[in-house]
Amino acid sequence: MPGHVRRCLPLPAAACLLLFLLVPPLMSGQPFTLSERVLQEAQARYGTPARERLLAWQRLIREGRHGSERDRLELVNRFFNRMHFIDDAVHWQQEDYWATPLEFLASGGGDCEDFSIAKYFTLRALGVKEDRLCLTYVKAVRLNRAHMVLTYYPRPGAEPLVLDNLVTTIEPASRRSDLLPVYSFNGTGLWLARQRGRGRRVGASDRLGRWQELLARMQVLRLPASDF
Repeated sequence: MPGHVRRCLPLPAAACLLLFLLVPPLMSGQPFTLSERVLQEAQARYGTPARERLLAWQRLIREGRHGSERDRLELVNRFFNRMHFIDDAVHWQQEDYWATPLEFLASGGGDCEDFSIAKYFTLRALGVKEDRLCLTYVKAVRLNRAHMVLTYYPRPGAEPLVLDNLVTTIEPASRRSDLLPVYSFNGTGLWLARQRGRGRRVGASDRLGRWQELLARMQVLRLPASDF
């Protein structure tokens, strides 16, 4: 919520490695497990609720593959939409900082990019294919500002569903007249967006500096994007 003003600093690489060590990697075939050292460091830095949030995320990834993909979308959307919205300038003392899912959860909040990124990687961990998911920049008409949402395409060329921290329900894009799409991307591409589809591909997502910096930090945290 906007009134929540906890101040946080991005963690230096050495601290990140201690705080966010994942054992074992997600694609190893073993259950997703956060080490006790991770949980202790998160609790020491952000309090007991940080530990509880991380354990809840671990349970979600371990147990959330049951049901349809729509069930997984609903589960992940509800889970992350309980988090606090906090502007980057307040939370990270930076104009624009894209937090990893671990930073977002441990610190207790983030802005629209952080909500969308956390949902994207968690759904990837739950088996949703990358070509069905895009991080989509839009203009939020009522707020008159740039905004990010996660969009889900049930099949190629289909109208996407919108997962948004501003509303609780998942709606088709055509029902979100308050959002004007600008462009979308995932791990493989960058598209100029349109109202009911992915739009025209204009290149690879490595053109986006913030995205590449985020992926590099996830590598430092031993969270390679390929593990999702």
